[in-house]
Amino acid sequence: MKNIIKSTLLLVATSLFFIGCGNNGGKEQKKGGALGSNVAEKVYIAPGEHDEFYAFVSGGFSGQLAVYGLPSGRLFKVIPVFSVDAEKAWGFNEETKPMLNTSHGFIPWDDAHHPDISQTAGEIDGRYVYINGNNTPRIAKIDLTTFETTEIIEIPNSAGNHSSSYVTENTEYVVAGTRFGVPVPQRDISIKEYKGNFKGALSFLKVDPEDGGMEIDFQILMPGFDYDKAHPGRGNSHGWFFFTTYNSEEANTLLEVNASQNDKDFIAAVNWQMIAEYVKNGGGKKMPANYAHNVYDEHTHQATSTMKKEVLVVNPAEVPGAIYFLPTPKSPHGCDVDPSGEYIVGSGKLSADVTVHSFSKMVKAIEEKKFAGEAYGIPIIDFEAVNAGSVKQAGLGPLHTEFDNEGNGYTTFFISSEVVKWKLGTWEVIDRKPTYYSVGHLMIPGGNSRKPFGKYLLAMNKITKDRYLPTGPEVTQSAQLYDISGEKMELLLDFPTVGEPHYAAGCPADLIKPRSRKIFKLEENKHPYAVTNEMDARVERKGNEVHIYMTMIRSHFAPDNIEGVKVGDKVYFHVTNLEQDYDVPHGVSMIGANTSELLIMPGQTETFVWEPKQVGVWPFYCTDFCSALHQEMQGYVRVSPKDSPIKLSWSLDGE
Repeated sequence: MKNIIKSTLLLVATSLFFIGCGNNGGKEQKKGGALGSNVAEKVYIAPGEHDEFYAFVSGGFSGQLAVYGLPSGRLFKVIPVFSVDAEKAWGFNEETKPMLNTSHGFIPWDDAHHPDISQTAGEIDGRYVYINGNNTPRIAKIDLTTFETTEIIEIPNSAGNHSSSYVTENTEYVVAGTRFGVPVPQRDISIKEYKGNFKGALSFLKVDPEDGGMEIDFQILMPGFDYDKAHPGRGNSHGWFFFTTYNSEEANTLLEVNASQNDKDFIAAVNWQMIAEYVKNGGGKKMPANYAHNVYDEHTHQATSTMKKEVLVVNPAEVPGAIYFLPTPKSPHGCDVDPSGEYIVGSGKLSADVTVHSFSKMVKAIEEKKFAGEAYGIPIIDFEAVNAGSVKQAGLGPLHTEFDNEGNGYTTFFISSEVVKWKLGTWEVIDRKPTYYSVGHLMIPGGNSRKPFGKYLLAMNKITKDRYLPTGPEVTQSAQLYDISGEKMELLLDFPTVGEPHYAAGCPADLIKPRSRKIFKLEENKHPYAVTNEMDARVERKGNEVHIYMTMIRSHFAPDNIEGVKVGDKVYFHVTNLEQDYDVPHGVSMIGANTSELLIMPGQTETFVWEPKQVGVWPFYCTDFCSALHQEMQGYVRVSPKDSPIKLSWSLDGE
């Protein structure tokens, strides 16, 4: 225990040294400030001009996905995914509530970590973004024609859905690897019986090539290690997926000590093509399960939640030759594959070196049976037989690596707070730049594909300390933008981020802008409560339910005067936006409604419920500025006593 305490104190002291001294306390920034090097010009986007790249930055504990422009760092939009969003009524209106359904019920929050953009032939194609919910295991799909979440699928047999969501190079699959081992199937078992009884599930979700929709094709039940990060093979290694693991000790308590005993943990190399073929031919076993599959229909503008009752599981022993362990020091976190698909980079949090494995050496070692043992029947390849080299003594606390288009890797170092540039093949360090402070992930647009764009690097930092005005004990998390177009990196910009940023996906704007949907035709609205012209607007009573079929257009509601509603009624507002041009949404809110306002996109219909509890005349109004007469866009509902004889009536302009 004394040695552990000494080691911990040394680690903390070293960390403080690097943050306080190694990064010059911000002196480097003052010396090479914007006026001295004109870096401000490199991030300036003139009024009316567009950024070159989109950056989709995960919101971490906010549960959302934020859209920024690069190089400006301007925030364009926060896309609601796993958390309710009052601004857009996500999870509040009747149409989107099913999107947040799970086997545990309505769960209006999650921990969003790793976005990944769909790919074609190993290059990002700008069609969809997939992102994981870490807490209640889920994967979501965002359609980039509308920047809206259109699907969320729950992942059974998992806990801590961390090594996801990553796509294969033709978006055949999206993966979801469990961070925490759990009993599979779940049952009442002593936690002390962890070893051998708890499992890790690697889930492979098959993707529809036409609409990007997901279905769980199979799950691989692995030993109960913690599966931390993942990336797919590409090029010659296409067909393989690589997952870092830690806690190969299978500890279940005080993991900071007990899961750090082994000199090496593993990267699990999974031949998903072999397993997919095995499953296609009838392999695997169906297991009872309970998980939600939630889909938003762009025509009906409604979400449906379907509870699935089984999942296909595969035991690695059934498919010999499909899975191998690559020894990797020590407690590896990041798992990254270079654009060629030859090099698999494992960043051991407790190692001073960045370990690089070779795919071709791995194949040769398998052929020559160069194994150093096995774990639960899975062969462990000899370290020397698979290792391509290491970036030696590059920094403290290596985490993640991305790549440019010039054969260089860039790795973040959490403890020494820096990004280090190094050369693939020679493993020599070329450059290093400090971050402010404690950097986690980094992103180069296309840097996890076969075609990196290699112009900018975005570092996502956990701590900001003195970088911004103080805002109480919780200071903003931060991203920093570096120019990597030359041999030496140059820090260009700091900007605050939504939530705690974990990872980001970057895409040239020209891949997405032309596909952005501009017109929303009313005739395509198939919502069961849609009203596509004012003449059909009406109010109907069904017992104590009142259904208001309402339209909105600049700058009035139809109807805008409603009488005959009574205390105790349940009033459904079904509101259709008659605008069809993409930049004219409308909002609506009702005094006393126990929900958010609705933000209704052009051509869409949304519903909210109001249960009036007080007699009176109560206003509703448009909440989203839409025209010079926005203030005049309002109406009234008269609420009478429960036993009132007043009949239901409605009007617009008195008619």
